[in-house]
Amino acid sequence: MTKGAEAVRIEGSGNGKRNAKRLRKEMTPPEIGLWLALRQNEAGLHFRKQHAADDYVLDFYCARAKLAIEVDGEAHGRGDRPMRDATRDAWLVSQGLRVLRYPATEVLTNLEGVVREIIGVALERQATFEG
Repeated sequence: MTKGAEAVRIEGSGNGKRNAKRLRKEMTPPEIGLWLALRQNEAGLHFRKQHAADDYVLDFYCARAKLAIEVDGEAHGRGDRPMRDATRDAWLVSQGLRVLRYPATEVLTNLEGVVREIIGVALERQATFEG
């Protein structure tokens, strides 16, 4: 295995790990549906749910593909959330990750399409790192 094929280990801070543990117990219906679909994907990709990354918590993370997936509820469009999300995404990109964001309504109404896109991006990125 080449160095590029190794999974990126994004470590969580103490706060990040505590928040991740709490959020695993408080997943929203769109997150639960996406989790069930991702964990039984036919491509055999491994995803983590509510994964701590520094002080942040990623809804889903595929280490082999260096891919973070976020499910955004209505609150992500209000107040300072868009700016906070942009800051967070910029930090994740600086760590070599790609971030995919999906509105919760899209996950609920087009789960198959969302999963198909996530798996496609993950496989493409994984092949890039292994090649």
